[in-house]
Amino acid sequence: MTDAYQPRIQERSLDRDCTTLSRHVLQQLQSFSSEAQDLSALMNRIALAGKLISRRLSQAGIMAGVLGFAGTENVQGESVKKMDVYANDVFISVFQQSGLVCRLASEEMEKPYYIPENCPIGRYTLVYDPIDGSSNIDANLNVGSIFAIRRQEGSDEDGSASDLLQSGRKQIGAGYILYGPSTILVYSIGTGVHAFTLDPSLGEFILWQENIRVPDRGSVYSVNEGNFWQWDESIRDYIRYVHRHEGYTGRYSGALVGDFHRVLLQGGVFLYPGTLKKPEGKLRLLYECAPLAYLMEQAGGRASNGTQNILDVVSGHLHQRTPFITGSPEDVALVESFIQERDRIKEDEQLLTRS
Repeated sequence: MTDAYQPRIQERSLDRDCTTLSRHVLQQLQSFSSEAQDLSALMNRIALAGKLISRRLSQAGIMAGVLGFAGTENVQGESVKKMDVYANDVFISVFQQSGLVCRLASEEMEKPYYIPENCPIGRYTLVYDPIDGSSNIDANLNVGSIFAIRRQEGSDEDGSASDLLQSGRKQIGAGYILYGPSTILVYSIGTGVHAFTLDPSLGEFILWQENIRVPDRGSVYSVNEGNFWQWDESIRDYIRYVHRHEGYTGRYSGALVGDFHRVLLQGGVFLYPGTLKKPEGKLRLLYECAPLAYLMEQAGGRASNGTQNILDVVSGHLHQRTPFITGSPEDVALVESFIQERDRIKEDEQLLTRS
């Protein structure tokens, strides 16, 4: 190699190492329009929230107010962790004077949080789960944040946020932040799925992988098998199938973001089906399943509630839950085939009963 080529190699390496999140968004949109700059600024604010939460989590066990329960319940009746409260406040704080977002809606708030000073000019709504998998925090395991960006539609003078009760196709961007050995931000604005790693020395999210594609089929199935006898027979049929066939590996961490991230990179399927007590499942449609479904479709995968594409499901209320099956297209189709087979059996039994 001649010396003449060396500077070019170094330049390309330096260029990649310096591709920050805000720069990448503008490159993806190939525009400096007002909306492109808005999306870049929105992602910058989300990244700032991720940095603050990551720093707080890294001090678990040292700083007060990181570990343990807050002594309250959220709108779903679930016990709230101290980090849930902190992370929710962080998202509100970083958008408070941004001029970008009129409303924020999250798992931790019964109703959307309005920022009146932003509403005359803020054209967007951020929906998010500030800390997913917070039960893992005290054990020092992976947790994450999930987010989606939607346009503000209508005046919303009554504060009902009825425009949020639309399908996931209305999302203009989505992503998650995974807090683990490193802090990773994954996002899409409709131009593929891209991953960034937080460089603590720079305080910036630096490009790690572009245009992530989920394999058509994978070996991992991720599900809480402790609920086996609470599931519909169709899901139990699927689990029996993977138990009896070689090539499948069970992986489940109890944190949606961590399990989803593995499936996105390695292929396979993540399931959180409904149970006898909760046929609608546990995961929330608007700010957990729809954002992840958006990412998975952008990566070439699929997301389903068992009978319908998640992105086509219209939410009935802000905190609606849904069964969730997502991952490699062939693996999702396999799970659906067991559901369809059981539905056929039920229909045949009903016909026999009527006759």
